[in-house]
Amino acid sequence: MLRWMCGVTRMDKVRNEFIRGSLKVAPVTEKMKGYRLSWYGHVMRRDENHVTKRVMSMIVDGWRGRGRPKKRWMDFIRNDMNDKGVDDSMTSDRGE
Repeated sequence: MLRWMCGVTRMDKVRNEFIRGSLKVAPVTEKMKGYRLSWYGHVMRRDENHVTKRVMSMIVDGWRGRGRPKKRWMDFIRNDMNDKGVDDSMTSDRGE
């Protein structure tokens, strides 16, 4: 869509980073990290007996198959928190 807005085609051989920089648009991955952390903070500020908070605290022990383990949502949250330098204690304050 950004290429279409700029009137640039793939045949012009213009890099996506250049197009995003010229339009001052953040990369999609950064936006996704922000929204994931925002949702996680929202869920953590809920009541202790709310269903989403209870589901987050469930621990499922079970057998996992061979090969590379599947990425879970909490794995992404932990990585995003490490990238931003945030920890679980900061979820109680929305401003942080």
